[in-house]
Amino acid sequence: MRAKPAVRVMVFVLAFEFAGGALRAQSWAMPSDAQRCPSKWGAKDEVGSGNLMKPEMALKAAKLIHSGEVFTLGFHLSAELPLIGGRRFDLHMKRGTATDPDTRGENEEVVITELGQVGTQLDAFAHQMYGGEYYNCITDHEMSFSAGNELNGGGRQGFPKLGVEKIPDIMTRGVLIDVAGLKNVEMLPGGYVITADDLQQALTKEKVKLETGDAVMIHTGWGRLYTARDKDQYLKSSPGIGIEAGEWLIRQNPMLVGTDTCCVEVRPYPAQKINLPIHAMFLIVNGVYLVENLKLEQLAAERAYETAYIMTPLKIEGGTGSTIAPIAVR
Repeated sequence: MRAKPAVRVMVFVLAFEFAGGALRAQSWAMPSDAQRCPSKWGAKDEVGSGNLMKPEMALKAAKLIHSGEVFTLGFHLSAELPLIGGRRFDLHMKRGTATDPDTRGENEEVVITELGQVGTQLDAFAHQMYGGEYYNCITDHEMSFSAGNELNGGGRQGFPKLGVEKIPDIMTRGVLIDVAGLKNVEMLPGGYVITADDLQQALTKEKVKLETGDAVMIHTGWGRLYTARDKDQYLKSSPGIGIEAGEWLIRQNPMLVGTDTCCVEVRPYPAQKINLPIHAMFLIVNGVYLVENLKLEQLAAERAYETAYIMTPLKIEGGTGSTIAPIAVR
């Protein structure tokens, strides 16, 4: 008889706890300026892994399209869905009044939101800093002033550097790493630390290898909780990649890494001095984009491990990120 999903998850949690001590021993510290700057893309670079977006990447991705099947990877935007911290998405309708025969009417809406940091979204490099410095050692002073002129209160109208508008439109090979599938569970438990070994074993099972410039999507099953009913559980904790997995992924030279969780990395992260160390590792140190709250259930169910990943960030000048509606096509 096939075990019920809840039973399988519980058995896996018990097995996981035996390995917990080794995982808690992981640690990471921010490298010095001399170690991380200039970036490998040059001292003036603001695009990071976006430099990998060349025509050949789009052509390689196009060769993966055979059936034309399209997978929607973005969740609908709604005030009822999980919004971390004090973020908001408020929709106010402007209803038309022309309802008489032979009269034209129209409806509009006003949206009050953190457009760069809600829903399925991309983190740009302006989103994170450490010790007053951003990617490529750009200082907070540089982010508040341009050519010596204050930008309306020190950057209140958008940052002069590292804005999301500089990120290119992306079409590249998308690779799904189904860690939940590897563990034979529908959903990894909150707090599970995904290791480099987990990622490599899942790729071996899928018979797929990562290549430079890939859009890496990690399926944990946590996206099942991205609902109004389960939003408290979704935001309280989550499975995610740990330090070892993050360092291994960086060595594979991806264009971006995303998951079906709010933060890509495990939460809460045990014994870390830096809050959200994976964010620091990817965005500040290595200039690699992160994508959060991906909708990956259908992709995993169809075992669509290789697809053409297509994503266009909103060109918010000086923005810290972008709500996105990416797709995968095979």
